This record gives sequence, C-alpha cells and structure tokens, in this order.
Amino acid sequence: MNPSTALARVLVDELARCGLTEAVIAPGSRSTPLALALAGHPDIRVHVRIDERSASYLALGLARTSRRAVALVCTSGTAAANFHPAVLEADQSRVPLLVLTADRPPELRGTGANQVVDQIELYGTAVRFFTEVGVPEPVPGAVDYWRSLSCRAWAVAHTDRPGPVHLNLAFRDPLVPDESDGSNWPEPLDGRAGGRAWIERPSGPQVPAPMELPPVERGVIVCGDGDYDPVDYLALAAETGWPLLAEPTSNARRGEAISAYRQLLASPEFVAAHEPELVVSVGRPGLSRQLLSYLRRANRHVVVGDPRSFDDPVRTATDVVPAVMAPSGASPDSGWAASWRSADAAARVAMDAVLEEDEALSEPRLARDLAGQLPNGSLLFAGSSMPIRDMDATMEARCGARIIGNRGVSGIDGTVSTAVGATLAHQSAGGGRGYALLGDLALLHDQNGLVIGPEEARPDLAIVVVNNDGGGIFSGLEQAGHPDFERVFGTPHGVDMQRVAAMADLPYTRLEWASDLPKTMLGEGMCIVEVRTGRSDSAALRRRLQEAVNRAVRD
Repeated sequence: MNPSTALARVLVDELARCGLTEAVIAPGSRSTPLALALAGHPDIRVHVRIDERSASYLALGLARTSRRAVALVCTSGTAAANFHPAVLEADQSRVPLLVLTADRPPELRGTGANQVVDQIELYGTAVRFFTEVGVPEPVPGAVDYWRSLSCRAWAVAHTDRPGPVHLNLAFRDPLVPDESDGSNWPEPLDGRAGGRAWIERPSGPQVPAPMELPPVERGVIVCGDGDYDPVDYLALAAETGWPLLAEPTSNARRGEAISAYRQLLASPEFVAAHEPELVVSVGRPGLSRQLLSYLRRANRHVVVGDPRSFDDPVRTATDVVPAVMAPSGASPDSGWAASWRSADAAARVAMDAVLEEDEALSEPRLARDLAGQLPNGSLLFAGSSMPIRDMDATMEARCGARIIGNRGVSGIDGTVSTAVGATLAHQSAGGGRGYALLGDLALLHDQNGLVIGPEEARPDLAIVVVNNDGGGIFSGLEQAGHPDFERVFGTPHGVDMQRVAAMADLPYTRLEWASDLPKTMLGEGMCIVEVRTGRSDSAALRRRLQEAVNRAVRD
C-alpha cells in the first residue's frame, strides 16, 4: 500500500471509531487519498459539492444540527482558502468541524510549483487546534501517530468549547490506491480490537455547581443565540417571575417568554419604568441594539458561561458562572412580573393589528406567520440581516420547532448550503421538514448551494426568499438618506428568482397572500418560494409597528 493511501485510510478509520458519520468533499486531485478513503468507509455518509465555499457551509449545517464534527476535505491552493468564512463561523458559533486540507509535499513549496500556497496555520486563531501532519512514510510508529492524532483532533473539536480543527496533510504521488494490502508496512495498519478508538475518553460532561442568584424582584433573563438547553432558564423564569427575553435562535421563546421585547425596549417610556436590578444572560445576545443597550442599565449582570470564553458584547458582566439557580423563597407573583406580562400582551395586540391590516404578505408578517405555523418537528434556518430581525420582532412564543442561524459572524454567505446541511442532519435524526427564510442577496450569494448532484442526498427543504431587489437592512439605517444610497447600499440586482430555481431544476412558487402560506408547509422535497416586497414599504411598516407599540405602552 502506498504511503498516501495508508495515511488516509488509517486517519478515516480512526475518526470513524471516534464517532465520525458525515463527511463533505470538494473534488480535487491532491485530496484523492482522503476522498477515496471516506467514500469507501461503510459507516460514513459522504456529500460532494463542486464549490468549496458551499461544501464548507454544508458541513457547518450538518455539524450545527447534529452537534457532532463533520469532516471537510479539499485539495490544495485556493480550495482551502474558500473554507475560511465557514471556519470563522464555526469558531464563533462553537460548531465542531474537522477541516482536512490536502497539500503539496514540502519539496514543492516555495518553488513556484502549481497550486501551492502556504497552508500552514491558514485559519489563524479561528481553529482550536492545528497540525501539519507531515508526509507519510512507511516507518515504525507512524500508525500510532496517525491514530492518536485523529483521536486528539476529534476530542479537541468536541471540548466544552467546540469548534474547528485543522489538519494539513501533505501527500506525495502516487495518490490512488495500489493493489497492496498493507503487508509491506513495518507494522500493522489496524486499529484497536473490537472497533475501539485508539484513545478512549470519559463520556458526558460533569454537571457544574450552580450559583444561587440574589433575591431581587426586578430581575431579567436574556437568552441569546447558542446551542444550549433552554429548559433551565424557562424554569428560572417560572420560579422568579423575571421576564425571559429570548432571541429566536436561543430556542427559549416558549411558554411565558416576552415575545415583543424588541419593541418594548425601543420605547423610552417603557425602559424608563423598567430599570433592572439584575440581568442573567446566557448565549450570545446581540441581535438588537435595544437589547444590548438594556444590558448596560443593570447594576449586576450575571453571565452563564465558561469563565475562559464567555459572551459579554457590551462588557457589563459582573459575574461569570457555569450555572445558576433561583434564589430561595422566590415568588413569580410580583408587580414587576405583572407589568412585563401586561405590556407584552398590549404590544402583541397592537402589532398583530398592524400586520393584519393587509392580506398581502409583508416581510414582518411573513416572519411571524412562518415561525408560528411551522409543524412540530420542523427545522427553520433564519438568514442574517432582516429575516432573523423580523422574526425577533414578530415571532410569538412557541415550542416544537428548532430555529437556527449563522449568528457567529452573522454573514449572508453560505446560507443556502448551511440550511441544506442542517436539514439533512435534522432529517437523518428523524426530524420533519426543513424551512429557510432568506433574503434575496443571501440566496444569490450562495446560488451554488442549490447545485446538488443526482447521486447526493437531497433535503426536504422549502427555501422562502424575501425578494426586495437589494439590501433591505440598510433602508432602516443611517445610510438611507445618502444621495448614493441606492447604488452603494440598496444594490438592486433585478434577478428573476424563478430563473434561479430553473437553473437548479427546483420547483418554484410565488407567494403573495398570507392565507396561501399554509400550502407551503404541506409541500415535499426541495423548492423555492418567493415573496416580493418593497424595501421602503417594509421600512415604513416596521416604523408603524414601533409607533403602535409605543402608543399601547403609554395607554
């Protein structure tokens, strides 16, 4: 067996023993040993994508939903560079990834040889662990090294701060397998007996001791983006009566959570009357300026997280603890709790009245109705920019559906591919239909994510596209009044989404009326659903929603 094949097969076998079940491959020549080893392993499902950026976000979606590292493979050169945005997102979102970049051997580097770039520590501090694996040679100890390295990489990707790991693998020719069975090696290539991993580690994290919170009345619980169990914070809210302000991708907007907090915190009168004594936050808050501003108003801010790496975007944390518990003798029946519930109910009535004045689907109403009408067991991927913000503003409390988004670095790149990967993993685990709510620029930015080969697994996914012919988020920002706004920020494109669907041979529907949305929920397979809106009209509607809430709070 040639050395390149031996390394690839040993590495893949050991990763499978550790728990690897999914791999994404972007085709190339130098990565041939890895690609063939993964494709030939019976316990690993392989996905192939022609675009490295789409491949990397597909892997991100698979890993985010399954909470298990996915192997991501490419050839040398710019292929590896195209992984970088997804690696950054995985770092900030704490998603485990195993990035396996093939490389030319050292003797070809720095010589002007074809397709050679410096791939050493290519992703910088965005990875939890980097190793230049070295050119494989048939020497004693090589197998021990490869197998122990595989176990280390898998373990680091799944620590209490999960994230991407990068192994750079230099392969010499020949790159394709020969007929040898490995008997020419100085030691057995096999792993441990019984399919055990080379290095076994304890399963399950230790439960940290919680901090008992101080007995205050005016407490607030903030659940930001993150992959954590929201049940403890829902219980804390139920025991104390403290309002629970939950971003959609926290998956904590359930039960008695305050669903209109975004508008309430944008009302000066409401905020002035609701100064908090204590804020408890978990996850990564940052979807709205209003919430970040409110964090600054608390005398004490308890952040739940790892003391070595915690989320405190406005630097107001006074305590960082691994877990919290309700204060002794806490009671949910307080004037503070009643005031929040009353304001939330009034705000919801006011917003719903504005949204339902017209049967035509607006951007905020689409976000509200799509999130509210999802069948139980569904997965919803919310795109960055306005889709996730409209959902934050209008989504009512509900349970039974999982909501995710790329909130690590909040980019619009790779959203189609992430949604595809997330839905595939969701459905492999027995989940229901997947949905993605994206803006038109996000869809156009990742059109290649729609290109799925005939032999690849295809998700049951409806991609709902809000098409306002440009960058809608800027219409609500300070740039909107600039003379060059339309060209530089609005960026109209004039692309027909039906033609985009036709390019990928996908069913297409244009949705105009709110009453027709439930039909979208009943579809099957992968499809594109377009809702056309106007940027200026949408910005005006959002202002009207806020004005309606302001009046409701004053009354």
